[in-house]
Amino acid sequence: MSENKTIPEMNSYEEIAEFWDEHSLADYWDETESADFEIDPNARRRYLVAVDPGLLKQIQQMARQRGLATESLVNLFLAQRLQEVAA
Repeated sequence: MSENKTIPEMNSYEEIAEFWDEHSLADYWDETESADFEIDPNARRRYLVAVDPGLLKQIQQMARQRGLATESLVNLFLAQRLQEVAA
């Protein structure tokens, strides 16, 4: 294990994924800390919804540019639109 390695500041999931694709956690193990959490199996449910292929491509591209998962961006757009309609 190498000394003097620190995990750099990252600002998107894309940066995080790229970093860990190219580095080993073993080299940074001393930088980590324990985390306690619970996972609620009912917290999220997936639903199959047909999306126009062209629209999906645009959403995927926009999600990548923002460093988000496509699912997260779709949920954000739906929540925003529902607020607009309810107003």
